[in-house]
Amino acid sequence: MEGIRKLTPVDRWLSVLQSAVTVLSGAPECARPDPAAAERAGGEDLAQEEKKRAAALMRVNHVGEICAQALYEAQAVATKDEQLRAVFLQAASEESDHLAWTRGRVEELGDRVSLLVPLWYTGAFAIGFAASALGDRVSLGFMAETERQVEQHLLSHLDRLPPGDGISRAIVEQMKTDEIGHARTALERGGLDLPWPARLAMKLAARVMTTTAYYI
Repeated sequence: MEGIRKLTPVDRWLSVLQSAVTVLSGAPECARPDPAAAERAGGEDLAQEEKKRAAALMRVNHVGEICAQALYEAQAVATKDEQLRAVFLQAASEESDHLAWTRGRVEELGDRVSLLVPLWYTGAFAIGFAASALGDRVSLGFMAETERQVEQHLLSHLDRLPPGDGISRAIVEQMKTDEIGHARTALERGGLDLPWPARLAMKLAARVMTTTAYYI
């Protein structure tokens, strides 16, 4: 259509820069309603130790979303397939909601997000760009495996969150639903199953990230 132009590589990199500034400044936009609105309306009564544990777990989740945002932005800018770029950008948009929800919950619990956010973002962006260099099907396979591991990670957090923390639980449940959808989309688009050494390396890297982010 007249008046609509295809984005140039410079346009795409400028968009990535804008997104990075938004993420690193701690001001992501949230396009969807708060998944914990009903739980907030009912109030909550958590002990101080429960708040501390919940905040640490939600800080880890926030870091996971920082990494996901960076991964998808990198994969979107690297692919030459416009339809696939739209898939990655849609996933990044949903991860932006997760960022807003998790950051808001950490602050609501009286704590702070990780001090290493720039490091997490930069590292994840580099990994996403490297995965894309191996081809779109590998990139999609990386997306699918990432989301499978994130799903397991979120399930473990549902077990570890305080029983009375319905707000955090509602946020994590919606995140889990979205991540399952991202993995399914990646496989439907032709994502390859990654070899076990790659899956193991991803698990080990995720363990380092989650352990560090719980405290720092």
